[in-house]
Amino acid sequence: MADQFRSRCAIASALEIIGDKWTLVVIRSLMLGATSYSDLLGAPERIATNILADRLNRLESWGLVESAPAPPGGRARGRYQLTTAGADLLPILQAIAAWGEAHLPDRWRVPDWFWNATPNDLLKRP
Repeated sequence: MADQFRSRCAIASALEIIGDKWTLVVIRSLMLGATSYSDLLGAPERIATNILADRLNRLESWGLVESAPAPPGGRARGRYQLTTAGADLLPILQAIAAWGEAHLPDRWRVPDWFWNATPNDLLKRP
């Protein structure tokens, strides 16, 4: 896996996975309860379908998100959920949210539960 990165620096390597414009928005949406492709498309940032499909594939390949197949015979589509590695990004998103709320006026407030959540809380969600 180390050969896939431009640098052996942990920060630079992590940014190659999560540092683009959309990846943390997808992770955030999953943390806030999105579970389906249509849930993710419905995020207020309006991610394009091709970009969403690409980010979900990349997140699955890096082991941050997993998809569960749709039940047989049902009309429901597959569901997405964070893996332990994906849930472990929570403190990073909490820090980004704290910075954003402190320095960017007139932004949406993060839900109260988010501040006290732990990665394990995200894994216990249905």
